[in-house]
Amino acid sequence: MAFGQDFLKAFFGNDYVRDYTHASKVFRSAGYENSPKFKFLFHVYFNLNTTEIPQLGNIFSTPDTSTIGLLVKTIDLPKFKLDIEVLNQYNRKRVIQKKIQYDPISIKFHDDGGDLIRTMWYNYYSYYYKDPNQPYRGQTNTNGSIGQSATLSNGFDYNSRDIYVNNRQVNDWGYIGESYYDNTTASGGKPAFFKDISIYGFNQHKFVEYVLINPMISEWSHDTYDYSQDNGVMENNVNITYETVKYYSGAIGGVRPDTNVQGFASPSYYDQQSSPLSRPGGTRSIIGQGGLLDAGIGIIGDLQAGSVAGVIGAVQKAGTVYNTYKNTSIRSVATEEAIGAVQGVLRGTSQGNASSSAINSLIPANFTQNAATALQRPIFPTPKK
Repeated sequence: MAFGQDFLKAFFGNDYVRDYTHASKVFRSAGYENSPKFKFLFHVYFNLNTTEIPQLGNIFSTPDTSTIGLLVKTIDLPKFKLDIEVLNQYNRKRVIQKKIQYDPISIKFHDDGGDLIRTMWYNYYSYYYKDPNQPYRGQTNTNGSIGQSATLSNGFDYNSRDIYVNNRQVNDWGYIGESYYDNTTASGGKPAFFKDISIYGFNQHKFVEYVLINPMISEWSHDTYDYSQDNGVMENNVNITYETVKYYSGAIGGVRPDTNVQGFASPSYYDQQSSPLSRPGGTRSIIGQGGLLDAGIGIIGDLQAGSVAGVIGAVQKAGTVYNTYKNTSIRSVATEEAIGAVQGVLRGTSQGNASSSAINSLIPANFTQNAATALQRPIFPTPKK
């Protein structure tokens, strides 16, 4: 390329060397496929084994099982550790793999006011271990296999000292190996409390799913009450051990998101009504998203459709604009929007490094008043007679 052309491109600027264009192409192209995912967009579903343990279905309804996942504060994704060994092959190093280890993950639950998480833990605890299954304080005893039991003796007292008693009244302590009915056995062993735990991550209307197979609680820790923490909230810390991991992905879905993502977007908790901000004319703005310009373009497009649906759509958009601006001056909205745009340009000269006081010092004290006065003047001067 000639020297003169190179000089002119360097002088006037190169069309292909732009930092914002580079970032846009990297992170916004192909549906934002290269952009990083957000940590707060996730959902968890605990698959309780209600099929093999029918009593769980009586304790936890379908909404309850979905609510358990909503009370997850933080959760780790699966962790893997590969056992690698370095061998010596005639002084040449050879790396071989021996086995894989699935490290436990940590979960933090909100300690909710309805005691749903505490109830889940107590039923898990009393399902696998018989330590809490004896009657105490004269209340109905809960056995170690889910639910109330009327078959156990009501005469045992936790506080009695029977160390030197020859005939112990109760011997059921520790882990329960039999099935969920006391004094019986199951052919396949004790059914698992959880069948699996699904962790969903969301991004651009798509999901990725990590399924923990046959998970078990390896550690449970309640929180600490503390008078000095005036703004602290209670939580439960849990460690989960699992046998393996399955990976899935797909589209979340629109009409029924819970079809692909279990327990997600239940009408009990999620607002499924479209926001008025997403409707043309629903925001008090002239050229912004959902503003007056969007409404005008939408009304023209609906009328050009020449159908009954188009007429109804145009009327709906016109009604939305009326409700949005019925107590508002369009001139004041335009004035405020124009002033904000000019202030944004002036603030942009600081390149994000100056403080707010330094930015404001760039704007004259009477800027807002002068801009408003200028905007109120007619665009075209009144012709002289």
